[in-house]
Amino acid sequence: MIESLISDLAFILLLGAVVTLVFKWIKQPVVLGYIVAGFLASPNFKPLPSVTTEENIEFWAQIGIVVLLFSLGLEFSFKKLLNTGGSAVVTALVIVAGMMGTGFAIGHLLGFTTINSLFLGGMLSMSSTTIIIKAFTDLNLRQKKFASLVFAVLIVEDLFAVVMMVVLSSIAINNSVEGGEMLMSVSKLAFFLIIWFLVGVFILPSALNRSRRFLNDETLLVVSMGLCLGMAVFSVFCGFSLALGAFVMGSILAGTSYAERIEHVTMPVKDLFGSVFFISVGMMVQPDIIVQYWWPILLLSVVIIVGMIVFGTFGMLVTGQTLKVAIQSGFSLTQIGEFAFIIATLGMSLGVLNPEIYPIVVAVSVITTFTTPYFIRMADPFYNFVEQHLPERMRFLIDRYRHEVKENDNNTTRRAYMAILRRYLWRILMYSIILIAISMVCHNYMMPRLDAWIPSWSRMAGAIITLVFMAPFLLALCLPPQMDRGNEKARLTAHQLRIPRIIMMVFRLLLALAFIVHELSRYYSLKVGLLVGIGCLILLLLMLSKKLNLQLRHIEDKFLNNLNERELRRSGKNNNLVSDLHLAHIHVGYGCPFVGERLVNSKIRERYGISIVMIQRGSNLIVVPTADTRIFPGDIIGVIGTDEQISAVLPVIDSESESPAHGPELTDFKLTNVVLTENSPLLGQTLASADVRRRYLTHVVTLERYGEFFDHPANIPLLPGDRLWIVGTPAMAAKLR
Repeated sequence: MIESLISDLAFILLLGAVVTLVFKWIKQPVVLGYIVAGFLASPNFKPLPSVTTEENIEFWAQIGIVVLLFSLGLEFSFKKLLNTGGSAVVTALVIVAGMMGTGFAIGHLLGFTTINSLFLGGMLSMSSTTIIIKAFTDLNLRQKKFASLVFAVLIVEDLFAVVMMVVLSSIAINNSVEGGEMLMSVSKLAFFLIIWFLVGVFILPSALNRSRRFLNDETLLVVSMGLCLGMAVFSVFCGFSLALGAFVMGSILAGTSYAERIEHVTMPVKDLFGSVFFISVGMMVQPDIIVQYWWPILLLSVVIIVGMIVFGTFGMLVTGQTLKVAIQSGFSLTQIGEFAFIIATLGMSLGVLNPEIYPIVVAVSVITTFTTPYFIRMADPFYNFVEQHLPERMRFLIDRYRHEVKENDNNTTRRAYMAILRRYLWRILMYSIILIAISMVCHNYMMPRLDAWIPSWSRMAGAIITLVFMAPFLLALCLPPQMDRGNEKARLTAHQLRIPRIIMMVFRLLLALAFIVHELSRYYSLKVGLLVGIGCLILLLLMLSKKLNLQLRHIEDKFLNNLNERELRRSGKNNNLVSDLHLAHIHVGYGCPFVGERLVNSKIRERYGISIVMIQRGSNLIVVPTADTRIFPGDIIGVIGTDEQISAVLPVIDSESESPAHGPELTDFKLTNVVLTENSPLLGQTLASADVRRRYLTHVVTLERYGEFFDHPANIPLLPGDRLWIVGTPAMAAKLR
């Protein structure tokens, strides 16, 4: 058993290595190489031997799904979701809803059952994060405006995909599409997600920070993978999938200051098991089915390309983006990828997906992946065509709608009201979920034990214990959220704020009373619950002392700081010094314009008004660096400044340089030699006077003349037949010749 497990893994990895090297050479996505390698390793390809036991590959592939979802969660942070704004959420919703409906209709058109059509719609509604990032990197488009919007849409789509997996699982198990069951499944998912999220955010960042000095790369890898697999197992215990738990743990860790390090140390694990997963996908490819179903494959490919362009462009236009940005975004989303395979694997494991659908989806993914770079390039020419032929009336309507959306977004009063409303709603939702969780735990786990220990007093003891546990959160629910006095209150007068705050206060008090009455009614009657509940609420409000209020605020602040730890550490907003000054820690990227310069020459303080007080370089800490200290990539510098100053300098210092799409490879630089001919422009000159280093971008190691070597040839006049040993590229050597 062990021998076959290892031999199968060795076979598919060696085959995958060879195929992906070929795909690298022909400049195609590595994911496609894995799928092709999986097909070559499967029993469907006769010329090569196949794996001995397909269950072995399925075992490794399940681990691959868990690790892949964990890594996607690390890229999906709560802070990123909030920063995407309504544009990404609305666009993703339009795409998912539109493609789900289209896929469901196409499934029925092709004669699939209802459940198979639903799964097909789910598989067609998710674009591939991996393929899009790879395409944008290759085409040098990652810094474009539309690229950032596309990344935001992909983040929201990942969240929708996780919810979709739970809904599809529920539908598959019940073998029907029932609104009540679906609502219950989504509600259960939302409840457990929020509970896991609240507990994880409150505990994990603090625990990691306390263990900071012990967390080297090895330990951090063990801790992060342990948390990933532990949450995956707990997710199964709660009735969900392994992948869901891994995604949740990744999203929790994404907000911590260790997120970048965790991504770095887990990347080899993700690459290894992710490759096994995609190879296992390739093993499902069946040529005879592809030949048999060539028409559905072609139809679905066209539907994905056209549907993603239409729904993606429409979603961006609805949210007020320009026509050019909307078209560029729509043309970038024309493929399916990771989640399509994961949803297909889910359907196969539940036994509800027809076996021929899997290879069809794989073939469609291969086709749309190949076409993605071409459609991204076609976006600008298509926009130019539309711009020239779009009726003037239609252009006027689009521009007017975009300006109206922008004016609404920039309306100060509206934004202030929305900010206040969001704070109240998030606070109410968070504490309501915690109170429901306490109620469930007490009734399901505590009450059976109380009935066994003290049957006569179990109801009274249960009610008292439950209310005691709920009391702090009921008090917090009654408290208004903290106001940003420099923001909303400065924009809205007290008269404008008074009415909505009174309404929200009454609502929160009634909600707290409803929780108390509901709990007491479960132990006694509704009448007793109302009478005692009102008394308990009054008692709770009387207990709301200033000291208790401060303690509750401290707990909230700790949660919010943990939630935004990664961002706060970069911006320094949680390190108040005096007035509006903060201490921020910024990572120096390779694109920083001050790299290699002395601090006195960079003039950072004169340009941005900040002061650099420390530099961490590996394990070395430079406190109060001098004017001659230089900045290097990878440094973490501590700066002091105001919010505006730090916000201005942050993208400059931590920027990453974009490598050219078709630049020379590192292996192109090599030691070679050039023989000077009679026509060489260097004849009669010295290397110094010809300025070879600057003009030809080469380094001359030595000069060979009639078998004699000159190690310092800078000032030696050059003659025909001289051989220069240089370090450079073939193009540079040809230029010297």
